[in-house]
Amino acid sequence: MDIKRTGSRPSNKGPADWFTGQVRIDPLFQPVEPARTAGNTVTFEPAARTAWHTHPLGQTLIVTAGKGFVQVWGEEVQEIHPGDVVWFSPGEKHWHGASSDTAMTHIAIQESLDGKAVDWLEHVSDEQYLQQ
Repeated sequence: MDIKRTGSRPSNKGPADWFTGQVRIDPLFQPVEPARTAGNTVTFEPAARTAWHTHPLGQTLIVTAGKGFVQVWGEEVQEIHPGDVVWFSPGEKHWHGASSDTAMTHIAIQESLDGKAVDWLEHVSDEQYLQQ
């Protein structure tokens, strides 16, 4: 058994290559062989968001606070709230982030395939973000 105590791991700032705006990533768990699943709590300040990206084995988001948006490439932007659970299929191009006036926090869970959990793509433009 291994217990990760709250506050025992440092928070990280979301890198500008992967995010627009202020984002904090708090690690929850990393895969321990043979497992491949990792989880993080991610907090987006108002208007902050991910870049477009995909996951080789999909991703689950569990919204815990605030109001946010998710979008799959070619589909409408969807609003998300605490308690919502979002599943992105393997390889599905998408983004997620906070609304323009309210921060949003979610738990992000994804598996790695051959050591890779995400493929980062281009940034979500302001025009794309403002489609909500």
